[in-house]
Amino acid sequence: MTPEFRRDPLHNTWVVFAPERQRRPQDYLPAVLQSAALDPFAEGNERLTPPEVYAIRKEKTKPNERGWRVRVVPNRYPAMRVEGQLEAAPFGLYDRLTGIGAHEVIIETPDGALAIEDLSVSAIADIFASYRERIIDLDKDQRFQHIYIFKNVGPTAGASLAHAHSQLVALPLVPPLVEGKLTRARDHYLLKQRSLFSDIVHTERADGSRMVAENDGYILFCPFASRFPFELAIFPKRHHPEYISCTTNELQDLAEILRFALQRLNAVLEKPGYNLLLHMAPLRRPNTERFASTRHDYCWHLEIIPRFNALAGFEIGLGAYINTVYPEEAARFLRGEVRA
Repeated sequence: MTPEFRRDPLHNTWVVFAPERQRRPQDYLPAVLQSAALDPFAEGNERLTPPEVYAIRKEKTKPNERGWRVRVVPNRYPAMRVEGQLEAAPFGLYDRLTGIGAHEVIIETPDGALAIEDLSVSAIADIFASYRERIIDLDKDQRFQHIYIFKNVGPTAGASLAHAHSQLVALPLVPPLVEGKLTRARDHYLLKQRSLFSDIVHTERADGSRMVAENDGYILFCPFASRFPFELAIFPKRHHPEYISCTTNELQDLAEILRFALQRLNAVLEKPGYNLLLHMAPLRRPNTERFASTRHDYCWHLEIIPRFNALAGFEIGLGAYINTVYPEEAARFLRGEVRA
C-alpha cells in the first residue's frame, strides 16, 4: 500500500499512514547496531543507503564513496514518497491526500561512535549548513508547503539507529500544530505590534532565572511553561521566520550553543534520550498566503526535549502536560550552580 495522509475532523490532526516503515530496524537491536560493519550510516558502507542527494566532502572524492563529512540520503523507510501526483481523495466526510512528500536522513558524522556533541563546532555548523541547503533545494518543489527537521536520540526518543543522524520531512500541508503556533504569533503581533518571539527573548534575558547561556546570535533557556523536565529552547536574537536566512557566522554560533546545551544535559542527566526539533515558517506558496505575516510575527527556533517517560493518558487525551521540575530549577542545574 502507498503512503496516505488522512485528516481527523474531530481533533483537527493529519495522520500519515506509512506501511513501508513496518520494515525499519527496531530500536537498538543487539549485534546489528553495535557492529560498525553493519551500520548503514558508517563511512565505507555507502552502498547500504540510497544514493546521496547532498554531501559535504573532501575535494576529489566521488558521491556515494568515502571522504564525506556530512551526507544526506533519502530515508530507506520513508513516511512519504517524492514520486507521484499530489491528489485529494476525499472519503465521504473525511479528507485524504496522496502520501506525497520528501523524507531524508542527514548523517551527521562518518564515525558511528560519535554523538553530535562530540563533534567540533565547525563540524556541527556543517550539519546545520546541510539543513539549509536541503531546504533551499526542496523549496523548488511547489507541492510542498512545510519542512520540518528533527533528531531522535535514544530509544525513549524513538531512535531506531544509534549512528548520529537527523531527519527532514517536506509536507504537502501545514500541520494544525504549526498553524496554531502561527496563529498565536500573529494574534500577539496584532495586539501589541511586537513579535512574540522577540518579546520572549527580551523577557528571558531581562529576568535571567531561566537563562542557561547566550552568545552573539542566540539565547538558550528553559521555557517558562516547560512541558518536560529540563526542556530547552534556542531562540535567535535576529528575528526571521526562515531558517535559510542564517549566515555562516550564525550557523557557527548555533553550533556552539547547541553543543554547549547537549554537553550540559549529559553532565546533569547522564546522557538522556532527547528530541531536537527545528521549527520554521511554512514555505511561501499561494495556498499559504494566510501566513504572509510571518516576516513580522514568527521566528524559526530550536527545541530540545529530554525524554524520560512515554506520554501517558493525561498528555495524549488532553494535549496538556505534567512536569515535575520547574524551569527555574532546571536552569540552575544546567548553569552548574547546583549539582544533580
